[in-house]
Amino acid sequence: MNTHQLLFLLDGFKGTIILSLLAFLFGGLLGFIVSLLKISKNRYVHFSGSIYVAVLQGIPLLVLMGISFYGPSLFGLTLSPLLAATVALTFYASSYFGEIWQGCIKAVPRQQWEASECLGFNKTQRLFLIVLPQAFKLALPPTVGFMVQLVKNTSIASLVVGYAELAYNSKILNNSTFQPFLYFGLAACLYFVICFPLSVLSKKMEDKLKK
Repeated sequence: MNTHQLLFLLDGFKGTIILSLLAFLFGGLLGFIVSLLKISKNRYVHFSGSIYVAVLQGIPLLVLMGISFYGPSLFGLTLSPLLAATVALTFYASSYFGEIWQGCIKAVPRQQWEASECLGFNKTQRLFLIVLPQAFKLALPPTVGFMVQLVKNTSIASLVVGYAELAYNSKILNNSTFQPFLYFGLAACLYFVICFPLSVLSKKMEDKLKK
């Protein structure tokens, strides 16, 4: 493997990190809104959140990638591979983050809501000042755990939208050199470099919460 090939592989590594961060950022923002819909006492709002999660979790990520990449062409629009992959992963991640976080918000004891209400906090203050800080601690381990899945799922972007992330660049190098073990082996090592620290962090957070 020469320097050019190594840099090409590392460029894919950078692409994986960029796509993962964008998916986490936008998926997290949308997921937070979904979690608020899911905890709403208004049954129509709650139902809309539940439908959103059910639909998004019922569609394979590969299909979501195809829809986000080819769908806009029906309206004369063309999305870049990075934008299409980010859109698909945002919707995919938001459905899971919304489900995880609504569970964590509901796990905060009901007495916390009632006590803060007695102190004169309005509904928004109770949510953002009392409940969410406690739910945040509960949500950290499963959130970090899902981030590992999100990083690995970025590889699907190479299959549909042709975004140049780690798996895509490994495939290109293999096609030109016929050394699959070398390049896919290096890709596996680089995925491990990203995912292993996240897995360790998630486990440590989980152990800390149990104490």
